Amino acid sequence: MSSLPVRHCQNALNTIHSTVYFGSELDKELAEYGVGDPMACYLAGRAAALGPVGPGVVTAAFYSFHHDMIAGHLPELWSLVSPQEVLAARLRAADATLRRVLGEEALASRPMREAARLALRATEGCARPGRPLYAAHADQPVPDEPHLALWYAATLLREHRGDSHIGALTAAGLDGLEALVSHSAGEGGMPREVVMTKRGWTPEDWSAAEDRLRDRGLMAADGTLTARGRQLRSDLEEETDHRDRAPYAHLGAEAAAELTRISGDFVVAAAAGGAFPEPLVGFFVRQHRR
Repeated sequence: MSSLPVRHCQNALNTIHSTVYFGSELDKELAEYGVGDPMACYLAGRAAALGPVGPGVVTAAFYSFHHDMIAGHLPELWSLVSPQEVLAARLRAADATLRRVLGEEALASRPMREAARLALRATEGCARPGRPLYAAHADQPVPDEPHLALWYAATLLREHRGDSHIGALTAAGLDGLEALVSHSAGEGGMPREVVMTKRGWTPEDWSAAEDRLRDRGLMAADGTLTARGRQLRSDLEEETDHRDRAPYAHLGAEAAAELTRISGDFVVAAAAGGAFPEPLVGFFVRQHRR
């Protein structure tokens, strides 16, 4: 399979998964346990499948987050709520979020059932070795309802690609912050102001990473990527596609195209339903079309 079908399908599925991070549903669920910081809610939701781990494991698995920020929440967070309680809360939050942004009719539709079937079939092609976040989430049970099964499968496929991408980044010699800075500077990257502080980095950290990229000839003085920098980012995505191709090869080109089409329709509907903050609507809608 060429690179584009792999990335195109993954972008749409990743956007469906990401709806849970932008609503208030997960924050409300975890507030019942005394977790009041939105970043703590994010860390808990994404890391819970790993068990009651400390900050070192999460820093390694998340890659682009400042260790001190993570250590400010973990492992103390687990004294408020257990990982199993978080996993149950996150599934309830995903249910509430998808009902809010897509509506009951979409959740009960034939396209939803078909998308769930295809996405679950794609996960059969995933591999655990070297992919800790994927492997941890793959150990969780498959939900019964189609919209939750789709969200579950999208989660697995997102983390499978994420783990694959970290392998490509480390092979290219980019640390977590350099990866974040170079992605934000590239075409279609998420804005710096959205990602920097939410991952615990300071403007000084960011500037230092820009200097390191300039020293390698990857970034220009004005903060844009050089031709070498753009080529590196393109090569990284191609390498990630290569490492992540198995689920979509297992699904097959025709079925992958159908899953992409249906998931893309749900992305557009979710965006119209208020799934994402206004500054990010264009980013997520563009992502599934790339």
